[in-house]
Amino acid sequence: MKTAFFSTHKWEREVFAGSNHEIVFFETSLNSSTTSLAAGYPAVCVFVNDKLDEAVLRALQAGGTRFLALRSAGFNHVDLKAARDLGFEVARVPAYSPHSVAEHTIALMLCLNRKLHRAHARTREHNFLLDGLLGFDFHGRTIGVVGAGKIGAVVSQIMRAFGCQVLVCDPALPDSVSLERLLEQSDVVTLHCPLSPATHHLIGAEQLARMKPGSMLINTGRGGLVDSRALLASLKSGHLGALGLDVYEEEESLFFRDLSDSPLQDDVLARLLTFPNVLITAHQGFFTTEALQNIASATLENLTEFERCGRASEANSVRLVEVRS
Repeated sequence: MKTAFFSTHKWEREVFAGSNHEIVFFETSLNSSTTSLAAGYPAVCVFVNDKLDEAVLRALQAGGTRFLALRSAGFNHVDLKAARDLGFEVARVPAYSPHSVAEHTIALMLCLNRKLHRAHARTREHNFLLDGLLGFDFHGRTIGVVGAGKIGAVVSQIMRAFGCQVLVCDPALPDSVSLERLLEQSDVVTLHCPLSPATHHLIGAEQLARMKPGSMLINTGRGGLVDSRALLASLKSGHLGALGLDVYEEEESLFFRDLSDSPLQDDVLARLLTFPNVLITAHQGFFTTEALQNIASATLENLTEFERCGRASEANSVRLVEVRS
């Protein structure tokens, strides 16, 4: 099936090579100014920072597109109500590799705790002092996991193996603790829930104030789960002890691009990057060999299924329902 792939990179084009579908790769993202590129394609395939609002969807429909294949588990970048009303079928990759994101989450925790990013920079300058690099044992600490989907479950399993007490907040679990209790009792809080109107800025100034002084916050879920300006205030006051981000709420125009020759235009992100107790990676939690292969395999299966019967498979279809990550 003829499919337009948007927001593609070299590493994606390699993993999708050999497909029996007619794939045309575009490096540009899909938004209101690029919909003309999709004209005549029955299917488009998009990534996390493509923007599929109602205006974009109407333009795609006018150009003959009927199927939206998401190369991601999340779907907050798609107006699902408009997609349904316009007759689109939408399919995602629900579980490409929960281990990839979970392990990256743990990597951020360990690096921030033992200050490996700072230690690495020091030793490269032949500074072998340990001052300012003191960490703590994870064993015996309390880890708060917000969202008990596939990724959150793997994070919980790994941290229990470290000897941690794990508190989980997820309304779908009968033994879930409240978010307030989790924030107040956890030494580390890590976010693994989907982004929706109900979870937008789930962590703001009030929630940060509830956290233990000196505690750590990790977000490898979606950038919009956290109020970035509230993070700045908490870091400046010294209340938040460490911050690890693999996602950022304004990442759409930043991540997956080389901006090293240009001044950073996002003042909040630029300020966050100045803190020694902040570690930010550019949405690379999914970036493992296994995850890329699984994303490619599931995406191609979604395209084949739509070509065969005109619908997305039930397992991968995205409906107007709340889906856990």
